[in-house]
Amino acid sequence: MGKKHVIKKSEEELPKEGKPQEGELKKEPRVVAFSKRIGEGRIYINSSYNNTIITLTDKQGNVLGWVSSGGIGFRGTKKATPFAASKVAENVSLIAKKVGIEKISVWVKGIGSGRESAIRSFAARGFDILSIKDETPIPHNGCRPPKKRRV
Repeated sequence: MGKKHVIKKSEEELPKEGKPQEGELKKEPRVVAFSKRIGEGRIYINSSYNNTIITLTDKQGNVLGWVSSGGIGFRGTKKATPFAASKVAENVSLIAKKVGIEKISVWVKGIGSGRESAIRSFAARGFDILSIKDETPIPHNGCRPPKKRRV
């Protein structure tokens, strides 16, 4: 048996400190500056098969900030996982704490797997959840069926 070779990575191959890892925001989210603290807000969770987007608004519906799992750094099918949705909820909760929101109403839309984990993450972060409303669109009659086949 010969000697074992230890492969040393160059500086280019090592992960850089400035480069965001998966689950961290690429850049600091923009937060609208307010002179007074907002006590109550709304959170809209849009969870699809491919992505999870969470939007934070005030009571009137003015957007204060939003984060998506693709914007955090998840790629491909990992964007639609419950873990990615909980990371998105953590980042949105940081924005909400900056603005001064303690009470939230949650509006959920879509059929993705990140719906419940995002709500649980907000509850774990210490927010007072006033209401949870599901506004997923439901088809009533569906599309028109194709013409009958003529042979």
